[in-house]
Amino acid sequence: MSVTDSRTPPVDHEEAARARREQVLRIAKWTLPSLVMVLTLLGWHLYVTLWEVPHYILPGPLLVLDKLIEDWDLLWAATLTTGRLTLLALVFAILGGALLAVAFTQSKWIEMSFFPYAVILQVTPVVAIAPLLQIYLDSPFVAALLCAWIVAFFPILSNTTVGLKSTDRNLEDLYTIYGASRWQRLRYLAAPSALPYFLSGLKIAGGLALIGAVVAEFVIGRAGTGLGLASTLLEASYRFNFGRLYAALILISLMGVTIFAVMSLISHLALFRWHESALKKDG
Repeated sequence: MSVTDSRTPPVDHEEAARARREQVLRIAKWTLPSLVMVLTLLGWHLYVTLWEVPHYILPGPLLVLDKLIEDWDLLWAATLTTGRLTLLALVFAILGGALLAVAFTQSKWIEMSFFPYAVILQVTPVVAIAPLLQIYLDSPFVAALLCAWIVAFFPILSNTTVGLKSTDRNLEDLYTIYGASRWQRLRYLAAPSALPYFLSGLKIAGGLALIGAVVAEFVIGRAGTGLGLASTLLEASYRFNFGRLYAALILISLMGVTIFAVMSLISHLALFRWHESALKKDG
């Protein structure tokens, strides 16, 4: 006589619980930051309203929103300038850092000759370099671009160099046995190995390019060049226009968040099919 066990297998319970946890996490990923932002704005508004804080000390969020709408043409033009400066600095940092990293891994002599100077550029404060570049270059935009490039360049160079040197030794021996050329090693072995490192450096360099652009605008913008958002922010502080100041600051922050999101998306699209850092983990 056979007895049929009608109980649900434990595996089904575990899978259902895991699915519920994943659904809760997906919802919380967006709702929790949104809730924090709403509560922060509400607390900010209540503080300046109930305590009657003067606008020249701390403007309320409604005043900042009014200035954002009222001065949108000015702020948008400044945003485009800062964005173009940041994007160009990042592109040049990618080209220069990646090409120099390849040169470093192909020739030890080149690495020994130039790597110390790359370190010097990285550790030298950009606020000390910007006035010199402003003296030697006629264009304030080019001077600010070089400052932003200097800040964003080293993470690309350093991470890509490490990645190109992190190839599997067993695979290197296999390529040697089959007589692979230097180009084949670089294209089929070293480049895929370096891609996660390069993308990690790209995330860092994107934020640093914006920081370098803003710092350069602060320093060079004092001469009245009016480069972008940082110069607008500085001018607003001189005029005690704190609504516009906070609006410019918010746009700088939003630009930084957008850059990080785009870099993260590029990294995910490039790695999610094959690399452990982007594969979906169970749990």
